Amino acid sequence: MAHPLTAPAFPALSPDAATHDAERRQWLLATTAMGCAATAAVALPLVASFAPSERAKAQGASVQVEIGDIAPGEVKVVEWRGQPVWVVRRTPEMLAHLDGMTDLADPDSQKKQQPPYATNTHRSIKPEVLVTVGICTHLGCSPVTLNEGTTNPSVPADWKGGFFCPCHGSTFDFAGRVFKNKPAPTNLLVPPHKYLADNTLLIGEDDSAA
Repeated sequence: MAHPLTAPAFPALSPDAATHDAERRQWLLATTAMGCAATAAVALPLVASFAPSERAKAQGASVQVEIGDIAPGEVKVVEWRGQPVWVVRRTPEMLAHLDGMTDLADPDSQKKQQPPYATNTHRSIKPEVLVTVGICTHLGCSPVTLNEGTTNPSVPADWKGGFFCPCHGSTFDFAGRVFKNKPAPTNLLVPPHKYLADNTLLIGEDDSAA
């Protein structure tokens, strides 16, 4: 649940600074409203959503999902244990940016927010396919995607694309790694998962206990 934004007291701003601040506030309020209403605020194209039965959700059942229809740059949303799980097929450009990311709080994923097989730069089994829980690790808001070239003033001018939480401003790259000096304390969670076939994922189980 989003919390209301509070405005700390600052010295009087110059006209230019005041204009920029007003634009930034307008962006934050707009994106917060979209996030809270669960509207189509995701910049990556949304392929489909899949919800298991109520009984399966209550039991925390694994979810099988076909990913062959996800084109590069698209995301499919799957519900697992009452949480949105994003399956993102990253483009070569998205992957290329991951190696050059700076100012990340946990670039090597040392905090255990992912299974061992996803403790790598791309935080996934297959480099091009990211599987991550779409919930900010700060207070549980749902981030939105902001692609490279966005005009959102809440991210830096050299933004290479990633996820932005409109509630309190946390930012993550396209591997779900959080940037430094943000409210979110850890990277986005990568759930247990494995491939049953080249284009078939099982979310909620892996072979770690085998």
